[in-house]
Amino acid sequence: MSKPESSNVRDLLFGNLWDYSPAPESADHVTIKPRYGHFINNKFVDGENYFQTINPANEQVLSELATADAKAVDAAVQAARKAYDKYWRPMSGAERAKYIYRIARMIQEKARELAIVETMDGGKPIKESRDVDVPLAAAHFFYYAGWADKLDYAFPGSKPTSLGVVGQIIPWNFPLLMAAWKIAPALAAGNTVVLKPAESTPLTCMLLAEIIQEADLPPGVVNFVNGFGQTGAAIVNHPDIDKIAFTGSTDVGKIIQRSIAGSRKKLTLELGGKGANIIFDDAPIDQAVEGIVNGIYFNQGHVCCAGSRLLVQENIAETVIAKLKHRIATLRVGDPLDKNTDVGAINSREQLNRIREMVAVGEAEGATKHESRCVLPEKGFFFAPTFFTGVTPSHRIAQEEIFGPVLSVLTFRTPEEAIAKANNTPYGLGCGVWSDKGSKLFKVAGALQAGIVWGNTYNKFDPTSPFGGYKESGFGREGGVHGLLPYLEVR
Repeated sequence: MSKPESSNVRDLLFGNLWDYSPAPESADHVTIKPRYGHFINNKFVDGENYFQTINPANEQVLSELATADAKAVDAAVQAARKAYDKYWRPMSGAERAKYIYRIARMIQEKARELAIVETMDGGKPIKESRDVDVPLAAAHFFYYAGWADKLDYAFPGSKPTSLGVVGQIIPWNFPLLMAAWKIAPALAAGNTVVLKPAESTPLTCMLLAEIIQEADLPPGVVNFVNGFGQTGAAIVNHPDIDKIAFTGSTDVGKIIQRSIAGSRKKLTLELGGKGANIIFDDAPIDQAVEGIVNGIYFNQGHVCCAGSRLLVQENIAETVIAKLKHRIATLRVGDPLDKNTDVGAINSREQLNRIREMVAVGEAEGATKHESRCVLPEKGFFFAPTFFTGVTPSHRIAQEEIFGPVLSVLTFRTPEEAIAKANNTPYGLGCGVWSDKGSKLFKVAGALQAGIVWGNTYNKFDPTSPFGGYKESGFGREGGVHGLLPYLEVR
């Protein structure tokens, strides 16, 4: 049963006084080439077959990109191997650091262009791309530039050495940031890279390739190949790849793990999540509601660690739900390039259909749907901010990843019940705990089966802090000194 949430409270308080005039970010200075090939050996090379990438906010074609077959992947791996043996491995850590630092500075210099292209290609609001994704991408390159000549200090008493050629596959939700998360530590550790961007969001990786070209990185140190699942499979199965780093769905992660079983290849997986946001009755409720919105709505639920399950202590549930209803009524859904937009476009029609399917399942299972009354644009892939009440742990919407602006609300009475419900999932990536009592916060955090737990905040990232999951959310860590370890042989 659906209950559209009224924005009458806002209307009565403000009338039309606080309606926002459009404030679009200009894209006039941004150059997106009509066609991109692969980036191999510091050059863009043509392919035989091409696919289109579109703007999910208006369904217009942005560019065409080559699809890499096994031959193109092999060319990229050979270039990376040659670069590893001839340039990157013999180079001192201090010299490698200069290149990595240069990339970071150039990302900063081109930050506005990168943010606009990220928004156009991926659908996320410009204020998210501008204020979070691009600065964090630069910060990761800066951070790992600092480690490049200090690897012996990172692991005292050991002798760390590079692995060789690393194959990396990244998802569509944070294209530039995911590339930085993977490329920066790999380079700092002395490896060379072959990376496949997601087929629906490849453009900022192409701009990053141009930056790498301008930074005069030795040819073959970083290579990009575009394509779909078969391109990723060619990377995974290539005999001259020494390590695979994958971020994406749990199902694909399991396929990759089976594919390389028995080989010498190292593997890290950062997979799905069904994060729990736990709010106790002594929590700062208004702050917690903002944390909920930040965790699931501002990014359209496109974060693998999004707090898509809200666990609220029973005696404050009515208050929290009322505040959440009012808050989602104020969220502005629309053009991602508009600086006023809070909730942008869903990345693809396929993903939008998945969200609709899961919402229909939630209603069919008896949960109560609450959705914003916002008017959605006629063109593009948009979904109104939504949450469900009356959810039980057995509901599919409480167990399966939706990857959209959809929240499931459950209640609990005791900390022990909250912990049990939070851990009742095959995933274990990110969680949040909200409480005024530090002892309670730390005790609950220590009992949660999650790779990262935020206290009285949510979705805060820092390049010095490790990120990764347990159970079906994968293994290995990215970020911090821990993020170096998967790219090194430590003896």
